[in-house]
Amino acid sequence: MNWRIIGQVVGILMVATGLSMLFPLAWSHWYEDGGEKAFLLSMAFCCLGGGVLYGMLRGPMGEGLSQKDGMSIVAAGWVAVSFCGSLPFFFSGFVPGFTDAFFESVSGFTTTGASILEDIEALPQGLLFWRSQIQWIGGMGIILFSIAILPFLGVGGMQLYKAEVPSPVPDKLKPRIQETARILWKVYLLFSLMMFVLLLCGGMDVFDSLCHTFTTMPTGGFSTKNLSIAHYESLYIESVIMFFMVLAGINFALHFRLLRGDGLCFWRDGECRFFLLALGGLVLFVSLGLWGRVYETLGESLRYGSFQVISIVTTTGFATADYTFWTPAAQLVIFFGMFTGACAGSTSGGIKLIRFMVCARYCHKELFSLVHPRGVREVKLGGRVVPEGVIHGILGFMALYLGIFALGALVLTTLGSDVVTAVTATASALGNVGPGFGAVGPAENYAGISVSGKWVLAWLMLLGRLEIYTLIIFLLPEFWRQ
Repeated sequence: MNWRIIGQVVGILMVATGLSMLFPLAWSHWYEDGGEKAFLLSMAFCCLGGGVLYGMLRGPMGEGLSQKDGMSIVAAGWVAVSFCGSLPFFFSGFVPGFTDAFFESVSGFTTTGASILEDIEALPQGLLFWRSQIQWIGGMGIILFSIAILPFLGVGGMQLYKAEVPSPVPDKLKPRIQETARILWKVYLLFSLMMFVLLLCGGMDVFDSLCHTFTTMPTGGFSTKNLSIAHYESLYIESVIMFFMVLAGINFALHFRLLRGDGLCFWRDGECRFFLLALGGLVLFVSLGLWGRVYETLGESLRYGSFQVISIVTTTGFATADYTFWTPAAQLVIFFGMFTGACAGSTSGGIKLIRFMVCARYCHKELFSLVHPRGVREVKLGGRVVPEGVIHGILGFMALYLGIFALGALVLTTLGSDVVTAVTATASALGNVGPGFGAVGPAENYAGISVSGKWVLAWLMLLGRLEIYTLIIFLLPEFWRQ
């Protein structure tokens, strides 16, 4: 592996993370909340540490990046920025210790939204803004962002793009990865601006509108209020957030095509069509199940049922109701939603619907072969045959995902969590969702998880965000052999 390139890029990411603290520092100064010292210390550490690392390893980049280099940069980069992101929490004194600070930072950058904070509104505005900002940055990916604004690296970026967004069906919009990154970020910025304006129109102040925009578009779920979106008791605000959660759950390449005038691109794309139809069906199923049992009117059932279903399926994690008091059928839908996620190429977590679609069609093919042993049937997606290698990769991914889920739940129960909490916290962390059931339900937080349990969940969040392979590959001895 080219350790020089890996170290240089990680150093640049540390400096970039430190410089990005200028924005929350400005909010701290504006509100005079006393948080300036924490951000200045954090900026100094990140910029000096990253600068020294870059300076020590500065030199010719060589011929470019190998697949190993790309995976190493992504893994090391995410760990490094998560560490840097934890420093303002730690130095501020509002977070009990480094474990909690690192957990909060990882949860932010991976857009999970699981929090250890018991009184969010007690935090200074600068720190609240930092929580939101790291989710917004993490939404489209630290590495993707870096290759969009750091083209001077002079190395090929496709390896980074593949490691950061390992979609089963890659969708490059432009031949150069830097151009693709810029296009995706322009769409991301446009939607963020639209949402910010709409929230302002709904009565939110500038600070809350900006923070909730920063945590909705990346499907993150951090809020500036203890009661999350329920604090506002506004159907308009809930509707705006639901709309943009759905948008954030759709492949951003499709948004680009829509903005270019392809009005039917959502419907023509099989995964997006399945996502919208399945989401509508689940909303209807849950809402009808709540009507007369939990809520008296159909309007209330639709309002709260649709918000929670959309929030969980898109892995955002905002809350307007405590679904732990819902019917068992509704709770089961919420639990399964922690696994599915939305579309590939979106900012959501989870397994992604495209993988379920391929698995379902592969199962149908196998059943067809039993009925017609001599028949030939291919697995197709979007009118194109899915290669056997891709199918095997998807099946392997899903088996690995479920295996890690089972192991994570077992470890958490061993560390003292009850079964419901352990199972749902693991599913939530691995799927980058946020809330779970039991002690980590939507009205609770992760403060009660043991120190060891928080480290386990932090690594599960990173595994889920990087879609398993990019991190777990380092456990294979073969990876380290020439």
